[in-house]
Amino acid sequence: MKFFKSIHNRILFILLFGLFFRSIVAFWLLPGYDEGYYYLYTKHLDWSYFDHPLFVSLTTGFGVWLTNITSPFTLRIGTIIFYTGSLYLFYLSSAKLFTKRAAEITLILASIIPIFQLGFGIVSLPDSPLIFFWSASLLCAIDEFFCQSQEHYIPSYRLSILGILIGLACLSKYHGFVLGFCLVAFCLHSNEHRSALFSKWILLGLILFIITLFPILFWNYQHDWASFRFQLFDRFQTVPNQPKTSYNFLNSLGVLGVNLGLLFPTIGIPLWYVTVKSLWLNISQRVKHKHDYYLDKKQLFIFWISLPLTLGLIILGGKQQILVTWPMPGYWGMILLLGFYGEQWENYSKRWVKRWLLGSAISINTIILLLLIHINTGALLQSSQYPLLGGFLTPETDPTTDLIDVQQLREKVSQSPTLLNALKNSDFLFTNAYYLAGLIDLALEPLNDIPVTCFTYDRRGFDFWPDTDQWIGQNALYITLERFHEMSELTAEFRVFFQEIEEIGNIEIKRGGVVIDKFYFYRANNLLKPYVSTENSIR
Repeated sequence: MKFFKSIHNRILFILLFGLFFRSIVAFWLLPGYDEGYYYLYTKHLDWSYFDHPLFVSLTTGFGVWLTNITSPFTLRIGTIIFYTGSLYLFYLSSAKLFTKRAAEITLILASIIPIFQLGFGIVSLPDSPLIFFWSASLLCAIDEFFCQSQEHYIPSYRLSILGILIGLACLSKYHGFVLGFCLVAFCLHSNEHRSALFSKWILLGLILFIITLFPILFWNYQHDWASFRFQLFDRFQTVPNQPKTSYNFLNSLGVLGVNLGLLFPTIGIPLWYVTVKSLWLNISQRVKHKHDYYLDKKQLFIFWISLPLTLGLIILGGKQQILVTWPMPGYWGMILLLGFYGEQWENYSKRWVKRWLLGSAISINTIILLLLIHINTGALLQSSQYPLLGGFLTPETDPTTDLIDVQQLREKVSQSPTLLNALKNSDFLFTNAYYLAGLIDLALEPLNDIPVTCFTYDRRGFDFWPDTDQWIGQNALYITLERFHEMSELTAEFRVFFQEIEEIGNIEIKRGGVVIDKFYFYRANNLLKPYVSTENSIR
């Protein structure tokens, strides 16, 4: 027990135990659609990509290049390592902003929140390098604005370093630009720190920021600024043949509810409670005294690095579908405030705070492990060979069936002479969705490493990778899921591009003996012309 009396030993234990737990989950968790797609990034290395900057290709490829093994786990090695670094940087940020005990509580919270574990620390996503450089930027900003030895703030060289770090965050995900905006807004709001925006160091930081952005700028210059147009405009356009939607406030509440669930209620609800309470106290003090001096600058800093992103996306959710990871960097900053309040609550009851943290950690990690068991054994499915809790889900009601067992797919293709022969005699593979292509490549690359593409109106990065012109006159293997196979008009659309298309077989994907999906295989002979999407294309 003496080991845990030292705060340094406790921090080391939290970091190492988190690393160990996330590694176990990463090893057994089936790959997601996005991970398969980002794996294709690693096979088409470039300065940047259509829908994301370059860092996700580097973190996804790190483990594969290091081990020379391609598997869901090796795709995640970079993410697992990055998040351990992010947690330590976050701990240092909280310790400099408040106290070591507040920082320890902050570290525990950031280590156990389920969406942080999965979205930042296990699954290979752009969010992993983003949150690392986001945390490094926060640490640098806190050093700059709150840890100077002078009585009054004086801009320093750290502003230039901050320009590089924000640039690296932008090279991870376009959220980095929001972080830069929020830090500028904080300086504008704080009379004490406004001088930072007029210093020589901020000018140098801006120059270094632009230089750091070179990969994004160069790639977009080469491709008619496609990424910027997609992120700022095209992403929010109505899908072809889909009705336009009006703003719905209930959808925004739904986004907030999903956020609370993914943060876990015992953390998400207190998080919003302390944020609203602190914001109200600061606003009331400002109104009462009518002077910026009465604002808590550290809390003001947390508000600015958190609320514009979280509230902005919650509001946008009333009009547009919001991916669950989009608001999370904002919640990352809000955890600093909850860690601070957690230390204050210990003055009333250390036992209550300990039970809160330990109970949340046990509950969250137990749920994650149960889901992991289910994903690998189908334990929660009715008629499963390995029933748990009696089995109460069906393949239709089980949201985890979107995760595809690429190892099972590979084994069943290798055991089918017809499908294996078709694979080995094909010049390229294609499917009808960009997010399926990477998973199919993960599964079948060891059997026959051939090019993979997709035929759909939403081709994402495939529009900028080798074009179908090069495959004119060659044969393909078309692979799709059962739900798309049932859309006869989809297969009919592809027939005009080939001399002949014929179905040659299917493979059932099972979990615990229960069929959860099917892959259908078509032989497509002699590509007649390059693929051009139509408005009727179906993802």
